Amino acid sequence: MERTVITSSTVVNSVVEKLRAALARGQWRSGDMLPGQRELAEQLGISRPSLREAVIVLETLGLVRSMPGKGVVVLDAQLSDSQSHDSAVAGASLEDVLQLRYTLEPFIVGLVAQSISSKEVGQLRLTLMDMREALEAGDSEAGVSAYIAFHEELFTLTSNPIFQSVVQQTSNALKQSAEVLRNSPEHLAERLEENEAVVRAIRSKNSAQASAEMRRHILREGQRMGIELNIPEDNLSH
Repeated sequence: MERTVITSSTVVNSVVEKLRAALARGQWRSGDMLPGQRELAEQLGISRPSLREAVIVLETLGLVRSMPGKGVVVLDAQLSDSQSHDSAVAGASLEDVLQLRYTLEPFIVGLVAQSISSKEVGQLRLTLMDMREALEAGDSEAGVSAYIAFHEELFTLTSNPIFQSVVQQTSNALKQSAEVLRNSPEHLAERLEENEAVVRAIRSKNSAQASAEMRRHILREGQRMGIELNIPEDNLSH
């Protein structure tokens, strides 16, 4: 029903301020989960696409974090050390974002392929199904949300604790490119196909193939954005 909704930046900014005020007065505390999307959107009198964009803004401010399959958790405001990181991310170019993703994501999916459970593979496939349904419905907003959710799910599957803070930066950087993704809905089918190839390799426990498929995906993202990534020589780039 929401596929024709056009999200206004004014609405999103208003929602962000309302949620920031609610967090500041302690309506939700560190570690609490925000109400589900439908419930919270109804409370605020807004559409779910507007709410999703507001949550993305709050994430880049370091106030909340989306937990795929669980919901949105409130972060400790005192950990606003992340805000300084986020301000750096906010000033990054699209090429910077893609370079970060190219550096981390192929390695992460290689690790994930070695230890992923069948249940976790199923969750990744469900998110890709959301992406396919959005594609078939012509709902570019939902398609972008599913695309970001898929990559965030991959990030959460890494077991190396040192990666967690770095991975959060990748997640925030990915959200910075959301506007570009939203403005190119014609590429959603290509993104879906490439991500499906990544999951097939992960499901087969083929780390090398999973890494290679992710490299190809990010290089093609650059091509779709008109960006030739400045990366070390890579035999898989052709």
